[in-house]
Amino acid sequence: MCLNFFTLDIGIDLGTANTLIYTKSKGIVLNEPSVIAVDDNTKQVLAVGKAAKEMIGRAPEYIQVIRPLQDGVISDFIMTQNMLKEFIRKVIPERSFLTKVRIVVGVPSGVTGVEKRAVEEVVRQMGAKEVYILDEPMAAAIGVGILVDEPVGHMIADIGGGTSDIAIIALGGIVNSISLRHAGDEMDKAIIAYMRKTYNLLIGDKTAEQIKMTVGCIFPSVSSPEDRETMEAKGRDVLSGLPKSVTIDSTDMLKALEEPISIIVEGIKNTLESAPPELSADISSNGMILSGGGSFIKGLDRLIESQTGLKVTIAENALEAVAEGTGKSLEEIGKIRRYAMREKKY
Repeated sequence: MCLNFFTLDIGIDLGTANTLIYTKSKGIVLNEPSVIAVDDNTKQVLAVGKAAKEMIGRAPEYIQVIRPLQDGVISDFIMTQNMLKEFIRKVIPERSFLTKVRIVVGVPSGVTGVEKRAVEEVVRQMGAKEVYILDEPMAAAIGVGILVDEPVGHMIADIGGGTSDIAIIALGGIVNSISLRHAGDEMDKAIIAYMRKTYNLLIGDKTAEQIKMTVGCIFPSVSSPEDRETMEAKGRDVLSGLPKSVTIDSTDMLKALEEPISIIVEGIKNTLESAPPELSADISSNGMILSGGGSFIKGLDRLIESQTGLKVTIAENALEAVAEGTGKSLEEIGKIRRYAMREKKY
């Protein structure tokens, strides 16, 4: 008797800030915050994704609200597994034993062999028959439409929540890369520190993220002060302990984000400096592509252009690039096997 197995191809961007799932037939089917809420007494999962994120800073003592990934890697193995199970249950129908599941997971380019193995183990325990670990810059490059197999150099920077991955890609591989644990989360921390130091205002992570998305800016604008975006930031007065609100604008963000952004720009410069001359010539012609949520910080593209002289383009699908790249890579299974074996040193 011959059994015909049905193949289910899934791409996962297991990000510090958000988890995205891509399926071959439907494209992006899930985009949720990488957060899980658990009852500390019963260990029952209460919420995942957006619902869990709403609980941050508001939950009673018996509810643990956890971000199980830190700096792009798994910090809590069990919670990551539970979170992924809930996400996959949301988007993938019940599978029979005849279903062969193949999964590609995007991870930061700087993770160690042990960290890659932890990611692979989590995914395998969910029933995947084939698991491939793909570096995020490669996945992002495939996702934004770069022809990675050509003998031409391309440069991409994927600025996520936990890591900023910068890479030069040619001939189907990463020629040179750097993974910085300075990205969206570090920007949030910088905003929290700035608000405390400048306005004596204590704010939480969610408020810092909202400020970053609303008035975040890292390149001086030529527009008049009247055109600057402003917002009201609410928190607790450090001195009195009472609720307090202040009005801030993009000028504040220029100061608050200066340090984390300068580290990212320096990482881009270092990657360029160590590139082979022929690839440097290609990058000079092709420019550089930005992906990830951090690419939407106002003025980041202009700042990099002013510091490097490269033409910088923000990808149209910047937020989904890694997830789409992991999914699309499965369309040419021979190549993804080769890429995975090339990187698999553990």
